[in-house]
Amino acid sequence: MLTVLTFLGFTAFVAFYAWYKLRKEKLDSSDGYFLGGRSLTGVVIAGSMLLTNISTEHLIGMNGSSYKNGFIIIAWEVTSALALVVAAIYFIPKYLRLGLTTIPEYLEKRFDPVTRSLVALFLVISFVVTLLPIVLYTGAINLESIFNVSEVLGVSKSEGLWITVVAIGLIGSLYAIFGGLKAVAVSDTINGYGLLIGGILVPVIALVSIGDGNLLAGLNKVYEHAPEKFNVIGAKDSVLPFGVLFTGLIINQLYFWGMNQTIIQRALGAKNLKEAQKGLLFTGVLKILVPIIIVLPGVIGFYYFGDSMYENQDHIYPALIKKVLPLGLAGFFAAVVMGAVLSTFNSVLNSAATIFSIDVYKRHINKNVKEKKLVWIGRSVSSVLAIFAILSAPLVAQAPDGLYQLLQQLNGIFFIPIASIMLAGFFMEKISAVGAKAALLFGLAFYIITTFILKVDIHFIHIWGIEFVLNVIIMFAVSYFYPRKNFGIRTAPIKMDMVQWKYAKHLSIILVIITIMIYILLGSN
Repeated sequence: MLTVLTFLGFTAFVAFYAWYKLRKEKLDSSDGYFLGGRSLTGVVIAGSMLLTNISTEHLIGMNGSSYKNGFIIIAWEVTSALALVVAAIYFIPKYLRLGLTTIPEYLEKRFDPVTRSLVALFLVISFVVTLLPIVLYTGAINLESIFNVSEVLGVSKSEGLWITVVAIGLIGSLYAIFGGLKAVAVSDTINGYGLLIGGILVPVIALVSIGDGNLLAGLNKVYEHAPEKFNVIGAKDSVLPFGVLFTGLIINQLYFWGMNQTIIQRALGAKNLKEAQKGLLFTGVLKILVPIIIVLPGVIGFYYFGDSMYENQDHIYPALIKKVLPLGLAGFFAAVVMGAVLSTFNSVLNSAATIFSIDVYKRHINKNVKEKKLVWIGRSVSSVLAIFAILSAPLVAQAPDGLYQLLQQLNGIFFIPIASIMLAGFFMEKISAVGAKAALLFGLAFYIITTFILKVDIHFIHIWGIEFVLNVIIMFAVSYFYPRKNFGIRTAPIKMDMVQWKYAKHLSIILVIITIMIYILLGSN
């Protein structure tokens, strides 16, 4: 009962706070609904970015992976800090000067309208096919485990998961559909810091318990139990070989943190360049700390449960929560988990609605659409996508290498082709629109064939790197025969203060040094 009460209490507080902050907001304009009125501060951007990124696919999926594979999977997190540095120093000043609302807008300015529409279509499909179902399903695993939904309702485990998926999907949809980006960002900020507090409590309470009241003694016991789990250098045949850091992983990270609509939309909604840079770099600091929440608990789970759950690695984190958290805290943490699920779910819905409304509807269906109608279209799209996601969520249940690995494999279908043409747009002046479209379609086909049809015996992240190189070759070859005609890029009137944050470069250097030091210190195990 205490678990349920604390869960309901924290969830109600977040909902009330979001309503209170938004009660005077104008949500009937596209800037107001899709970009939070371009009023977000650095702290709100960082909280929202972190929670949009860290959801139950991390809590469940990454802890499940670290339980089985150890600290080598930390690469997904700490290398994010390097990509966020590039995003803060290079990408975001460019985006804000261009006055972008969506990333596909840039592709029209640099290439042509068809490239923009293709990428917009790819992005909306990727949201529905990959991210939304996995987020819903992992959230359902956690909440079903904490509250024993199936037992309470007297149904089977799979029916309990279904009911939980539908409940989360409906609540998340309401946030995104009626509140827009600012509702998402405001609720994210509280849930984001709740996730940090609750997430840190899990390993801290566990380690204090293992060490008989001494946290460091507990950590030492866990380390001595399985020192190999703390090594960050992945072997060639491991789930994440060290070599992938220098091939496809860096392309993926640059795309995810610098060009991905769901993430970068928060920075596009910043009050000014200074706040956008603060938000991106604060997120970099948080990403360095995040492995304490989404990697270490998995290794602690190995100390408690040994290899008994290797066949069900995605169930290790809920098992650990039930083992170490007192009843009252379990309810609070369940509310935070619910917030994490809702955050990612409604952020992705909001981004999909933004892309469809501005990049598809306004351009191809009704160029003279009124602002209120555009917001209504965005809400309708969110509703339809939410239904699709709810229906497809249970289809991701049987992932052989765990749900997090499956998510990354599926992301590669769309991320790498889009990253290739985005990077070409910024750094390769001669690439033409025809070259970009050729690479986009080739990259999509190449990855699907090598990863899912032929199942080539090369790690999928190395395939990302190979695909990127081939995409660039194709772009140059096609652009030679169909050269770029227009070398100008239209800019919009700058809507904000473009003064750089004075500590941006200092914090960037610190983040780079810390990332390298992590690999030096934990790579010698």
